[in-house]
Amino acid sequence: MTDVLKGYAEAATPELISRFDNLDCREVYAPVLDLLPIRPVRIADIGAGTGRDAAWFAGQGHEVLAVEPVSELREPGMRLHPSERIRWLDDTLPALNKTLPYAPFNLITLCGVWHHIEIEQRQRALEVLTRMMEEGGLLIMSLRHGPSPAGRPSYPIRPDEAIAQAEKAGLGLIRALETDSIQAGNRASGVTWTWIVLKKIHTKT
Repeated sequence: MTDVLKGYAEAATPELISRFDNLDCREVYAPVLDLLPIRPVRIADIGAGTGRDAAWFAGQGHEVLAVEPVSELREPGMRLHPSERIRWLDDTLPALNKTLPYAPFNLITLCGVWHHIEIEQRQRALEVLTRMMEEGGLLIMSLRHGPSPAGRPSYPIRPDEAIAQAEKAGLGLIRALETDSIQAGNRASGVTWTWIVLKKIHTKT
């Protein structure tokens, strides 16, 4: 994980920050838009980057914990998206030790994060995420397939394996949907995504 964080820190140019932050959240979340909460809830945005999604959620009245370990993304995000509904936190998967005290959450999002988590750490990460969720809460993850930019290591993802690990952690599958990338450059590189939505169905003992 250290190499991933270093890679993002080195890549966090004004141009990259602008590109990340200017994506349309409704387009990003289109595969799961109908499942997002309407009433105000507590959300944890894990790997919040520049706070684009956190600000979008906060603008809808939600209380958001924006968890981002790369200061070169987090600090610009705090300046770009000042909001009383967003609390920023420096923390990392799989342990999320600083995040756990803020639980439980009604919704947890990991947008473009899972491919950076080492394969042997994913089960532990899912168990931690499940602990952070309220009963009946949702976990929304976008799983990236294809090449990653140099300097930002990624690890292969099998959606069926991710779903099986989630079920082992006490989550039930609500939706799995394959999509193309919304960014032209990624599409040209062969990048695709699988969106999965999981619901906490019981507390793992």
